[in-house]
Amino acid sequence: MKKALVLSLAVVLGLGIASFAQTLSGSWDTTITIQPGPPVLLGIDSELIVTYAVSGWSFSSDSVFDESGWLEQSFTVDGALGAFTLGSVLEFDTALVAFDSLEATGGLSLAGVTFDALFVLTADVLPQSPAAHDTALVLTGSGTAGTVDVSVALTLGSAFQVPNDPEWYAFDSICDFDFNGVVIDVSFPFCCADISSEIAFNCSGFEYAEFMTSGIAIPNLPWVKLGIDLTFTVDEKTLVINPTFDFGVISCFKLYIGQIHTGPNAFPVTLGDIVIEGISLTCDIGGVQFMGISWIDGTELHGGTSMPSALKVYIGDVLHTYWEMYQIKTTDDGCCGPFNFSVGVYFDHGAQLFDVSLIKADMSIQVATQFTFSTGLLLDLSVSPSFSQWTVGFLVEW
Repeated sequence: MKKALVLSLAVVLGLGIASFAQTLSGSWDTTITIQPGPPVLLGIDSELIVTYAVSGWSFSSDSVFDESGWLEQSFTVDGALGAFTLGSVLEFDTALVAFDSLEATGGLSLAGVTFDALFVLTADVLPQSPAAHDTALVLTGSGTAGTVDVSVALTLGSAFQVPNDPEWYAFDSICDFDFNGVVIDVSFPFCCADISSEIAFNCSGFEYAEFMTSGIAIPNLPWVKLGIDLTFTVDEKTLVINPTFDFGVISCFKLYIGQIHTGPNAFPVTLGDIVIEGISLTCDIGGVQFMGISWIDGTELHGGTSMPSALKVYIGDVLHTYWEMYQIKTTDDGCCGPFNFSVGVYFDHGAQLFDVSLIKADMSIQVATQFTFSTGLLLDLSVSPSFSQWTVGFLVEW
């Protein structure tokens, strides 16, 4: 299976929990600077934040870009599991296409005593530490009995406290913490599908995140069902479709299905293999639409179906095709009229983190009945500099 990736959003969802109440929100903060020349210089500072909330849990993706390309990528998780409060921050180095750090926290209040835990796994070490990666586990407890306050902190691993430093943990080779790995399995609903997920870390950091669903039926072939297995590593993504034979109804997924055959003038007419060329999912979450499309091997035709137009993007006058795309978009009322916004992440075979290849964002707002303003931005991460196209337009009607 050929590689490419996501969204980041998918890795965040790997730590989800079951629920039915869902919201999808976010922000896109962008400043574009044009310096007249010669030569003309363009600069951009952009941050895209997407948050998926479900049953008191919040999963966020934070991406930072400038005119040179993709600068930062992090994922955060916060929520409660019974009496426990849990949180996690996962960061990647986009330039090196590598895991950077994981910080996981947990808390519990019981009988007037507060317990907290912090686990840190990082690839960023101090010069005095010869290790490639470091780990730490910090356990704290505090409570009050009358006028007596008690607080205890236990630190395990290659960590010590740095006073007056917001990043209060640092690493030293004096101590060690025999950490080998951790695997977290979670099941949760996303849109109209039940997702099973697994995220794994080893001594080198982030290992993989896997998302699985099953029971996807094919229209008019109810005895065939498909299971989807989507796996992310730092430098690639794989999508595997596993068919099973059963009877059932179609789920919310859309399948791009074709059949190899001869015709229309050939005789005899032969019907060959049934080909599943792609799969897509579209759903509305709290007024925001999520869409994901995967075209399995990136080539245009096998069984007679055409690649969806959503996977085709013009950069200048050149048409580019991508084998996968994830998009969120919304249509809402602005201050003066209808507001439209969409941002899509496209995947192809490249050297970027998760094989992300293109970021495409568009926005329009009807300022008055007769006037609509629009703008769009393209970041082609397969070239350098990545700031490829910015469009500004307006429509006047009378």
